[in-house]
Amino acid sequence: MTQAQERIHHSGLRNKIMTAEQAAAFVQNGMLVGVSGFTGAGHPKVLPAAIAEKAKAEHAQGKPFTIGLISGASTAAECDGVLAEANALKFRSPYQSDSATRIHINKGNIAYHDAHLSHIEQQVRLGFYGAMDVAIIEVVGITAEGKLIPSMSIGTNNEWLKSAKKIILEINTVQPEKLEGMHDIINDIGTPPNRQPIMITDPNQRVGSAYLECDLDKIVAIVLTHANDRNSKFTEPDATSKLIAERMIDFFAYEVKQGRLPKNLLPLQSGVGNVANAVLTALQDSPFENLMGYTEVLQDGMLDLILSGKMKSASATALSFSPAALQRFNENIDFLRSKIVLRPQELTNHPELIRRLGVISMNAMIEADIYGNVNSTHIMGTKMMNGIGGSGDFTRNASFSFFVTPSVAKNGTISCIVPMVSHHDHTEHDVMFVVTEQGLADLRGKSPRQRAKLMIENCAHPDYRDMLQDYYDRAEKAGGLHTPHLLMEALSWHQRFVDTGDMRVK
Repeated sequence: MTQAQERIHHSGLRNKIMTAEQAAAFVQNGMLVGVSGFTGAGHPKVLPAAIAEKAKAEHAQGKPFTIGLISGASTAAECDGVLAEANALKFRSPYQSDSATRIHINKGNIAYHDAHLSHIEQQVRLGFYGAMDVAIIEVVGITAEGKLIPSMSIGTNNEWLKSAKKIILEINTVQPEKLEGMHDIINDIGTPPNRQPIMITDPNQRVGSAYLECDLDKIVAIVLTHANDRNSKFTEPDATSKLIAERMIDFFAYEVKQGRLPKNLLPLQSGVGNVANAVLTALQDSPFENLMGYTEVLQDGMLDLILSGKMKSASATALSFSPAALQRFNENIDFLRSKIVLRPQELTNHPELIRRLGVISMNAMIEADIYGNVNSTHIMGTKMMNGIGGSGDFTRNASFSFFVTPSVAKNGTISCIVPMVSHHDHTEHDVMFVVTEQGLADLRGKSPRQRAKLMIENCAHPDYRDMLQDYYDRAEKAGGLHTPHLLMEALSWHQRFVDTGDMRVK
């Protein structure tokens, strides 16, 4: 018996083992397929490639072959990418970050539904997307009782196992068996009007099972794999990221002094990316101790806070590490098993829990306007970047909601502070703080005109500050003194960039 086969302790399921090519036969044209995976962790590694090859073969014979794909969040090139490049995707939801998929979405080849991550499981449960035909889920192993040991992410796996007509498992032996017990899964929180309270009052509290469960008769195939997660490398924080981090650490200290934050802050949520990771890195040398994490994705910075003793514990739905951080995780997994809790995203992103725990949310953005509206998904208003992910879940319900970005992009040709955002993801009603390397704008309790002053003076790059002030002054003179705008000019900066490659007037 191979090492992979030894991960299947339920003897009755061992006869379901087959190759990826054989398992791909269960995926047919027009099907809706749910896959595991959240920010490059826990996605299926080999079956998507086999489905892509099947699609190519069908297309070569002049036959149609496309599927709809729903995940927890982003997967990786060997999942989203291979399917997009094979023209095998007709629909995608709720979040993606693959370059090939992005290209096909923006060409109109893939219909993309961008959704809040806390909503997606209930929407599938209620049939918004139609019936789910097949679920492809990565796990670490199967117990003798037939329970599934989750891998480095849970995401939507719990719901997919219930909703899908057929289930294909990928058992990945790269993932350590010692992940067993790190997960906390409530198998059914109910659907309105019968939804029950989720009794979590501390990020480290465990209220459910360590295992995923499903109807074993629905398992039609098991594929054995030995492949790593995406494990993207984080770059060292640059000068801009360090300045943003320093401004946030200083602000935390100010809020503690004002009595609005406890000395150990509140549970921290950090979005994906180098700037967000730089803030977590800066907390290592801060005066704050006994920190807690309540986030979607636990990345390098938060892992190192736990290992150093700065952070007591963290709750997430996925572990997405660089190669170096993954090694640190594996070397310290016995210690980390009591410090990290992995939950379904329906729990990690649940508005009730975020509000109850008083989370501090920190997310990246593409641009913000002078009134505090934020665009986190679209380039120049039309081209999808990745998706809203869980940033809306956290921003709307956090006690402190931050958006961070460098003040300019593309070598200064784009201002990240603009008169009006080209696409709205987070409105001025939810955004409390905007931080760039230039400064921090505290928008709490401010009118639109007061917010505009802070955004221009504190957050805009000097190259664009006078342009923003000129726009605002002329808008104010034109009337409409609650939220002054010049509608003929509000998006002219974006159009100028599209036309000339530079938002600046030359």
